[in-house]
Amino acid sequence: MTSSRASTAYLTVSCKDRPGIVAAVSGFLFSKNANIIHSDQHSSDPVGGRFFLRMQFHMKGLDGCFEEFKEEFSATVAQKFDMDWTLTPAWIKKKTAILVSKFDHAMMDLLWRAKRGELFTDITMVISNHPDLREAVESFGVTFHHVPVDKNKKEESENKILELLDGKVDLIILARYMQILTSKLIESYPGRIINIHHSFLPAFVGADPYRRAGERGVKLIGATAHYVTEELDQGPIIEQDVIRVSHRHDIEELKILGRDIERQVLSRAVKWHLSERVLIDGNKTVVFI
Repeated sequence: MTSSRASTAYLTVSCKDRPGIVAAVSGFLFSKNANIIHSDQHSSDPVGGRFFLRMQFHMKGLDGCFEEFKEEFSATVAQKFDMDWTLTPAWIKKKTAILVSKFDHAMMDLLWRAKRGELFTDITMVISNHPDLREAVESFGVTFHHVPVDKNKKEESENKILELLDGKVDLIILARYMQILTSKLIESYPGRIINIHHSFLPAFVGADPYRRAGERGVKLIGATAHYVTEELDQGPIIEQDVIRVSHRHDIEELKILGRDIERQVLSRAVKWHLSERVLIDGNKTVVFI
């Protein structure tokens, strides 16, 4: 446990907007002699809209009375305002699994950032439908699982993946996993599966999008990180970014630039998720950064 994280927690709140919410939350924390480190809030509409709040606070001894603290907050504040809320200890690393196929750039970036401490998470495993990346993954001391996917036996493969994940992960990252997840897996981890893809959709869906984008003379390329829902590539967006390109870039240069921006966008999205900065609002997100 690092000293900056000891006895520190993230509190996130979503509820119908009304007067007194911030005062009630702050007053409760004050009554516990807690020190608010960061506080962010957003109202979708001050008249009948949704209110969103994220607080990071420190309270001496919180790690020893965490459950009691949650119960008291629920009884005295959350129930009064009918809140959807979470209280997450900042000193405990979330467990993360990465699903990947053959493109390794996003996966390798996450492994490197986690090892360097840039992402506060334990990557517990990497699962792939191809065996190619085993050596690269195991060089980081991370367990690699090869789970082949037969299009005629997809349910079998996903059952195996679910078995591997069970009780061992808080977050799943699709780091260019070129398989469509079934509803069974998605429903098992709602709001806890992050995907990354290029931002050419829907114009250049399918294989080799950079070649087709280059042939069309696009001037911007980018990436999108979003939560996975049953509607393909339509989940709540966490982060996006673009870079300008020109006729001077050949297809290989476009691919290199595309991989680079995918790495950056995905790492930011994962970092924000791990620190409870992303609140889901229907099919969009509120991101406190």
